[in-house]
Amino acid sequence: MKDEYRQRRERLMAKMAKSTAIFRSASLAVMHRDVEHPFRQDSDFFYLTGFNEPEAVAVLAPHHEEHRFILFVQPKEWEKEVWSGYRVGVEDAKAIYGADEAYPIAELGEKLPQYLSKADRLYYHFGIDEPFNQTILKQWQSLLRQYAKKGFGPTALEDPMTLLHPLRLVKSETELELMRKAIAISVEAHHLAWDMAKPGIYEYEIQAEMEYLFRRRGGVGPAYPSIVASGANACVLHYIENSRALEAGDLLLIDAGCSYGYYNGDITRTYPVGGKYGMEQRVIYEIVLEAQRQAIAQIKPGNPFNAVHDTALQVLVEGMIELGFLVGEPDELIKEEKYKPYYMHRTSHWLGLDVHDVGAYKQNEEESQVLQPGQVLTVEPGMYIAPLVKPPEEQPEVPPQWRGIGIRIEDDVLVTENGYEVLTAGIPKMPEELEGK
Repeated sequence: MKDEYRQRRERLMAKMAKSTAIFRSASLAVMHRDVEHPFRQDSDFFYLTGFNEPEAVAVLAPHHEEHRFILFVQPKEWEKEVWSGYRVGVEDAKAIYGADEAYPIAELGEKLPQYLSKADRLYYHFGIDEPFNQTILKQWQSLLRQYAKKGFGPTALEDPMTLLHPLRLVKSETELELMRKAIAISVEAHHLAWDMAKPGIYEYEIQAEMEYLFRRRGGVGPAYPSIVASGANACVLHYIENSRALEAGDLLLIDAGCSYGYYNGDITRTYPVGGKYGMEQRVIYEIVLEAQRQAIAQIKPGNPFNAVHDTALQVLVEGMIELGFLVGEPDELIKEEKYKPYYMHRTSHWLGLDVHDVGAYKQNEEESQVLQPGQVLTVEPGMYIAPLVKPPEEQPEVPPQWRGIGIRIEDDVLVTENGYEVLTAGIPKMPEELEGK
């Protein structure tokens, strides 16, 4: 992995020319009083360094004669490490992580100017750490005041995401290997949940078994709060209470994925509790499934990203018309967003180090991002008929038998050289397969 991180830095620095980029690690977050949440590194920082400690700063200075990659880290201090864990320290930051130079984080203010003074631009993302934001801003302003006398220095301050995030969007083979592992564990956990989807089981019992399996297989844990939503709970997009007992005739919507090596799976299936879909449930399920099938077929290099959503939406709206939820022409209903009480989210997002991974969805105001090999995206159409749903203006009321049905089907899809690969194909989704248990 050391070479992998080095190659990532080199690709970024090739775009930077005489600029300097500064990246701040994530900070510890307090859970309650003096106890912190488990630490999770900032994804950009981790992508470039692999370094997994708080209170660190990475500097990339491709123009510097000696030091192109510099780390500022917490020094080794036994008195503190005995309480909160071992630290890599300054020397091993060079030996293990390939830094050309490393310093204690306390020396940042003293050492940083030598890597900024001859740069023509500074890249830094203003995050939630306001004191550090001010530190960088003051450094830049100080150099800017000296520009008139010296004739050189960083006159521009920009966010590095415009250079870095397109690189993160296309996954390397190493990244794809980690994603396949995260997804394989997620698939196994969904099979376990499928087996458990019986009347009388509580949602939290299924959640517990899935997340236990995530850890038992070497994952960090859940990639995001697991959604285990039975009955009308499935109509709440981010339902995480997971406290209800399953009942015969319910649908069970599970949106859960494993995080492995910082990479994530993101899968949703909607299972029939008791082994068989009701008539209304099956009709809606098949509409959502067809929307997903047609949307996935749009994934190939050169196609616009938004074709995935537009295709799924067209199928869903036509289905809503057939069911009598909407009245009118599909294109006009879509334009007026009359479908939104029943389908209120987009169909896809990028997937990678972050569950909703970085990367622009549009090239500009008018044009969509174009799909290219190595990108991974989710495809997750759904339909949600909440018990108290209010139809759009001048649209019919939804009959009682349809209310309380929530269905989503989500797969993770890799854009390949010639089309696509469904990475989550190991979990059945055809209704006759899901009714087989």
